[in-house]
Amino acid sequence: MSITGRCSGLPIRGHPCKALPKCRLPTARLPAMLETRPIFDAMHAASRHAPMPDWATRADRLRRLRALVMDNRAAIAAAISADFSNRPQQETELAEVFPSVAGIAHALRHGKRWMRVRRRATGLWFKPAASKLMPQPLGVVGIVVPWNYPLMLAVGPLTAALAAGNRVMLKQSEYTPRFAALFAQLIGASFAADEIAVVNGDAEVAREFSSLPFDHLLFTGSTAVGRHVMRAASEHLTPVTLELGGKSPAIVGPEADFDKAVERILVGKLLNAGQTCIAPDYVLLPADKVQRFIDTAKRVFGKLYPDLAGNPDYTSIVSAQHFARLQALADEAGHLGALAVPLSDSVSDAVSRRMSPLLLSGVNDGMRVMQEEIFGPLLPLLPYGSLEQAIAYVNAHPRPLALYLFEKNRANIDQVMRNTVAGGVSINDTLLHIAQDDLPFGGVGASGMGAYHGEYGFQTLSKMKPIFHQSAINGLSLFKPPYGKTFQMMMKLLVR
Repeated sequence: MSITGRCSGLPIRGHPCKALPKCRLPTARLPAMLETRPIFDAMHAASRHAPMPDWATRADRLRRLRALVMDNRAAIAAAISADFSNRPQQETELAEVFPSVAGIAHALRHGKRWMRVRRRATGLWFKPAASKLMPQPLGVVGIVVPWNYPLMLAVGPLTAALAAGNRVMLKQSEYTPRFAALFAQLIGASFAADEIAVVNGDAEVAREFSSLPFDHLLFTGSTAVGRHVMRAASEHLTPVTLELGGKSPAIVGPEADFDKAVERILVGKLLNAGQTCIAPDYVLLPADKVQRFIDTAKRVFGKLYPDLAGNPDYTSIVSAQHFARLQALADEAGHLGALAVPLSDSVSDAVSRRMSPLLLSGVNDGMRVMQEEIFGPLLPLLPYGSLEQAIAYVNAHPRPLALYLFEKNRANIDQVMRNTVAGGVSINDTLLHIAQDDLPFGGVGASGMGAYHGEYGFQTLSKMKPIFHQSAINGLSLFKPPYGKTFQMMMKLLVR
């Protein structure tokens, strides 16, 4: 286990050595609690000593975080690409650097307003007293970061936590060791140990991390692991925000702009090779348009990713284990009668972990590919006879983290919006609701609980303390014992 991280071998802006030794994963480690508990205790003491940092302190921390990302973006992209075997720098810039920096800018622009005391209405019978809400930092926030977007899903929660005035312990994924080592070095060079601490290690470390008595724990990952995290946090009654996943449907409506729908579904699906928690997991489309979808998808894919085998714009699967799992999903579906339609002439390569995208038709709920979140470049196609059938299918399954609807008819759009529940929605596109800083991002049911981004993240990681300020002149004496005629008369006025 590493607390401050190990060197990545990549140049770091502002680091005195410029080039660090090669990253080497530890072969042994001490029990996690012996190493993480002192860090937590120091942070806890610091947060109690200075419980209400002013805006200047919070803004300084946010600016340091922004500089960390901006000054080292090339090294960050290179580390992530090395962890994935290949991920284009442009994809990291678009999907990780841009939303991270935009979120920080949004917090810097609005955070001072967020932390102001807010007046609230006081009931008629309690005037001239006053009521207000005072946002206060919770203290020490724990953040568990997944491997699929290791920068964005670290910086986004960090931004909310720092804007709210908290201190942060952050656990990174063992599946992206080069980035984890680099990020730990960057954080260590930019922040004091009692401001942000990075913990690197395996699943056992993550379990121990989740059992620390944080003031709030924000976890991003699978639903299965989220259950364990929530169970561990419950020992200390630690409140949790769980950003999970599930099977996010894309519904192609009867009056959709069909070609645009196919293109935008593919773009959303194939970003990061489908390793995105809100990627379209399957497509519901009119039964008479399945073949048209397949034909259009082949044409669109050829324009997006010509010559897949050597294409630097296509991301590899993060690990051999994940590659094998995806291959097993496709194989099982084929054995059970599904038709696999490759979008490329290139075959999947287990060595480079470059997986050729497949459309799957003829699938059913008895197949694993329709039971598990896919998290890769496999896209099942489910035909429907009516929009009502599509809605019924979505509602018969766990509520998804995202839902996508492609439709021009406003009545159809309204029908789907009113009759489905999802963590978030993009209409006539995919993924983009997550990039809106003034919208909350979070799941519902099995896809998660709680939300963050923008002011919603600030409120999630703050205690919105209600304060009632009694006035010198008040009618409290009318309601004190002994209860007599005056009390009875006042109660008749109150309760009517």
